[in-house]
Amino acid sequence: MSERAHSLVGVFGAGQLGRMLALAGYPLGLRFLFVDPSEGSPASACAEQLALDYGDEQALTRLSSCDVVTYEFENVPVDAVRRLAGRVPCFPPPRALEVAQDRLAEKTCFQELAIETPKFAAVSTRAELDAAVAAIGLPSVLKTRRFGYDGKGQEVLRTAEDVDRAWQTLGQSALILEAFVPFDRELSLVAARARSGQTVFYPLVQNRHGDGILRETRAPAPNLTPELQALAESYVTRLLGELDYVGVLALELFQVGGKLLANEFAPRVHNSGHWTIEGAVTSQFENHLRAVLGLPLGPAAALGPAAMLNLIGQSVDAEAVLAVPDAHLHWYGKEPRPGRKVGHITVRAPDWATLDERLTLLAKLL
Repeated sequence: MSERAHSLVGVFGAGQLGRMLALAGYPLGLRFLFVDPSEGSPASACAEQLALDYGDEQALTRLSSCDVVTYEFENVPVDAVRRLAGRVPCFPPPRALEVAQDRLAEKTCFQELAIETPKFAAVSTRAELDAAVAAIGLPSVLKTRRFGYDGKGQEVLRTAEDVDRAWQTLGQSALILEAFVPFDRELSLVAARARSGQTVFYPLVQNRHGDGILRETRAPAPNLTPELQALAESYVTRLLGELDYVGVLALELFQVGGKLLANEFAPRVHNSGHWTIEGAVTSQFENHLRAVLGLPLGPAAALGPAAMLNLIGQSVDAEAVLAVPDAHLHWYGKEPRPGRKVGHITVRAPDWATLDERLTLLAKLL
């Protein structure tokens, strides 16, 4: 057996994504070490967790003994990763984290790669906000450049009163104003790129959000055309090359007619890729591990129509869920509270009509 099959994988972050990475890695013979300042995080049920700050020297020393280090959380301090990268391979590379952590850097990167985006402008003063609103128009969306997640740190501007309110709420942070996009639907593309440069693309999926949080993913996206898939893959190919990327990356997109506008990318495994655990030949979690360890990637094809439902802030009757044909329950070991992702359900079917029937049954349970 290859030495890499016994590798120790260090992971910044120990949330549910880390938990699912470990569950995907154990059949490959991998071992894991997680660093996360929050004690008792979901991944701690699967492997040792160091409850230390990400930049803590003790944490970095322990991680430097790993064979490779990766992330399940993109807001890891880039300086800490750069310090560690001199001692142990770290993938994706620190630059990918740096770009993803700042919405202005991210949108500028897209622009430089000829990846279409909504109109945007940097905002650091009230005068700059007024100028950006005049240039971009209303409605638009004011966002913090850093640390926004699941709808946090952003305000939709529809009227002059909204501009005042949003500035009062967000004006203490560096901001970006983006045009509001009247999209046909939200899509995302998950891809994996290995150390060798081998790349696989999962099919585009269709996402539905509520209150800024992903609620449902359908895979592949209904009515997906080869042209749309090819356009999304061309965007991601440019991004992977520019960032010298290794690992799984997810690009979130707005579809407007035949156009795709890039919203943001995540330098890690992604919520909209959870369906791949049961719904694809190789899950995003296994392919991420294969990629960072230098192993060949597995096929990313869908096995048929599938969907993922997030469990947000609520428990669910496991017996009722599992009574739905080909439904699979993933519980993260987190206490339910409003707005918190505590688990997800994936469901497969032989055709779209049957998938809709199964989703209707599951919807009654949520």
